Amino acid sequence: MKFDPKKLNALSVRLHGKHIGVINRLAGDRQLFAFEQDYIDDEKRPTLSLSFKGSTGGLVTQTRPTVRRVPPFFSNLLPEGHLRDYLAKRADVNSEREFFLLAVLGADLPGALVVAPFEREAQRAGAHHDNEHDEDDHGHGGEEPLRFSLAGVQLKFSAVMEASGGLTIAADGMGGSWIVKLPSARHQAVPENELAMLELARRAGISVPENKLVDIAGIKGLPEQAHTVESKALAVQRFDRLPNGEPVHMEDFAQVFGQFPNDKYKHRSYANIAAVLWAESGEESTYEFVRRLVFSVLIGNADMHLKNWSLLYPDRRKPVLSPAYDFVATLPYIPGDTLGLSFGDSRSLSEITPDQMRRFADTARIPASPLWQIAVETAERTVAAWKTLEQADVLPKDLRASIEKQILAVAATVK
Repeated sequence: MKFDPKKLNALSVRLHGKHIGVINRLAGDRQLFAFEQDYIDDEKRPTLSLSFKGSTGGLVTQTRPTVRRVPPFFSNLLPEGHLRDYLAKRADVNSEREFFLLAVLGADLPGALVVAPFEREAQRAGAHHDNEHDEDDHGHGGEEPLRFSLAGVQLKFSAVMEASGGLTIAADGMGGSWIVKLPSARHQAVPENELAMLELARRAGISVPENKLVDIAGIKGLPEQAHTVESKALAVQRFDRLPNGEPVHMEDFAQVFGQFPNDKYKHRSYANIAAVLWAESGEESTYEFVRRLVFSVLIGNADMHLKNWSLLYPDRRKPVLSPAYDFVATLPYIPGDTLGLSFGDSRSLSEITPDQMRRFADTARIPASPLWQIAVETAERTVAAWKTLEQADVLPKDLRASIEKQILAVAATVK
């Protein structure tokens, strides 16, 4: 179905296939989200976001309009940076007009959410069904937008893994169970870096999604703009999709805290994330978060902002910490950089101290006693795993040496 998104005034929000709310475009380029009464009245309703959970546990239904942008929860579903610009250009919409961008990309969002025009809205906007005789819909008279959105800055595309092991970008960008992460134009060997760090994390006892390096030349359907001088991309299996393709709902912590994506480094700390996990998911998720946080300092990953931590809703109501993702040793690329958020009143990537861990626990209001042992064990496992990590062989020598220096230096402070 094709439509002119710029003629739309209302978008249906569907969770697990059920209509639960509406995003309305109002005068003055304002956007307002409202829940449907059926969803409000349903005591067993699936969770959309903890940002709509009130202090007494009820559903927050009073929302404020936002100007130009869609409300924070929905804004965080959209891609950032070059990917946003690329997809907006293909859809012929302004990349800053988020309502229209969401209308185009809302069919394949993270989690179990679909955002789509109402039927009457789509009809009013000139929607019609594509067919083999519809010349304009097949690239002869215009380019069909990739209907896929995944929040993030690095260029990513949804893909379907073939039985042969090859990787195909779906023609419409939808339905992929893998994410293809393309090389950086600024930094060397980022896919190889992430591959090695994900495997190192796995060996240190951290849950990570399946991943593999793939040849860019072998990826069918890749837009020409995505081809680079580097030959490898990283394919990562989506953890918000079950093997049968059924979506699992998820949200990142920018959504949890109601922050817009450009505030992902601001206003919150790692202790704030830990406090939410302790209250909503319990001890296991909280301690796993601490383990990943320590690991991030060990490898020199300065980019663990609010959007790089997520919750999954496997039973549709109660959140659990998602598998780890976006583990990249960034310090070799930006020497002297600091943590994306504050960790026990410190952003240092050079050490972890007992006092820092106690401050972190005090702010999060969680027991401090187990945390230092988690840090020690994580450091020991990471150092031991690094020594036998075959994936490190794919890294350029200078990058590998820099990562090793970081791991050993921080581990020496955690004893």
